[in-house]
Amino acid sequence: MSSFSAKPACFKAYDIRGRVPEELDTDLAYRVGLSTARYLAGKEFVVGRDCRLSSNELCAEVTRGLTDGGANVLDIGQCGTEMVYYTTFARKLDGGIMVTASHNPMDHNGMKLVREEARPISGDSGLDEIGVMAIDCDLVLDCPPGTVTTEDVLDPFVSHLLSLVDTSDIKPLKIVANAGNGCAGPAVAALGKHLPCEIIPVFEEPDGNFPNGIPNPLLPDNRAVTADRVRLEGADLGLAWDGDFDRCFFFDENGGFIEGYYLVGLLAEASLAVHPGAKILHDPRLIWNTINLVEKAGGIPVMNKTGHAFMKERMRLEDAVYGGEMSAHHYFREFAFCDSGMLPWLMILKEMSTKGRKLSELVSARQKAYPASGEINRRLQNPNAVIDRIRKKYVPLAEGIDNTDGLSIDMGNWRFNLRQSNTEPVIRLNVESRGDPALMAEKTAEILALMDA
Repeated sequence: MSSFSAKPACFKAYDIRGRVPEELDTDLAYRVGLSTARYLAGKEFVVGRDCRLSSNELCAEVTRGLTDGGANVLDIGQCGTEMVYYTTFARKLDGGIMVTASHNPMDHNGMKLVREEARPISGDSGLDEIGVMAIDCDLVLDCPPGTVTTEDVLDPFVSHLLSLVDTSDIKPLKIVANAGNGCAGPAVAALGKHLPCEIIPVFEEPDGNFPNGIPNPLLPDNRAVTADRVRLEGADLGLAWDGDFDRCFFFDENGGFIEGYYLVGLLAEASLAVHPGAKILHDPRLIWNTINLVEKAGGIPVMNKTGHAFMKERMRLEDAVYGGEMSAHHYFREFAFCDSGMLPWLMILKEMSTKGRKLSELVSARQKAYPASGEINRRLQNPNAVIDRIRKKYVPLAEGIDNTDGLSIDMGNWRFNLRQSNTEPVIRLNVESRGDPALMAEKTAEILALMDA
């Protein structure tokens, strides 16, 4: 590689992501491992990988870089991202690296990095520096190499999850579990052994060829398989995960996809039942339902900028018990403030069982009280000009304006958030109203027309 003081193109705001091998190859993977060991001056690291076809060789080179940097490595093999988080905090290691591209296209891969206590390493907390070091680093080794140990941590990981949720009340529900040929299948099966539920696996075998499409349940085209299977089986619940299973998506007993916004409210309520009066973090995109539920339950809602690094940092600062984003990232104080794609469904099973209500019944009143557009993305040539145009139209009439993350405008009986993505060249729009779905739809169309003008 050429030597210059700039980070590689695959170093993004929160993690490393790029095409293999054009943007991320084995040489860069080695340099990331070596630079991480040197940057953190750590001696004990965990590495894991998803099931992508390029993950094995990239992980091997990351490991070689870490050990050449003098670090000892615990290789936990194929796993989910939260298993790297878990191992980092449970074993009190100096850091961890997960090789994954989650829901990105077939020819992509990437890495998620954490330091001690599974604290995220993102652009402004060390990732940029590691990127520059990876380009410029001296490959002359100046310390004895570390060692590599392999271990399967699935059983202790499952035991830890089960220690955080009282599953004794869970009823024998029927669950469709679509792993999308990502890494969720083995973890779901291991948890299922401890539950009275009938779990119907779909695409449970990890397969980096992704014969049934990239595991990304946010894409409407990818939801039909889970929804149809729920209806076919007469299941109580449908679940689907992305490739590294740090996000879990829910379908009710009718096969209806439940927007992540309403899950944040449910999980906030469940968390406050165990930790009365606690603080709950939420993102600024859709807020009214969450604030209403948290305040009714005696909790304290705290709005925070979208993005896992921002959420985790603020949760630690506030000692918040739970944090939720409508994009299906759910963070838990008892899981070292990290996001998990396994804890949410265990908690929802408990909610359904103890309240004796179907998932649709748990969310229907909330959907009616605060109808929402769901996130709508637009690729625009001049996003700043579009945002300025929308700002000028609505700000003079607004009851409230907030710039925590993008532009949030409260119009009294409806509101919207418009923000530029940190990871993609798109603008994201979310609209909600107070009990008026027609108004919500009308205003969504109105703003989209302004965006497309």
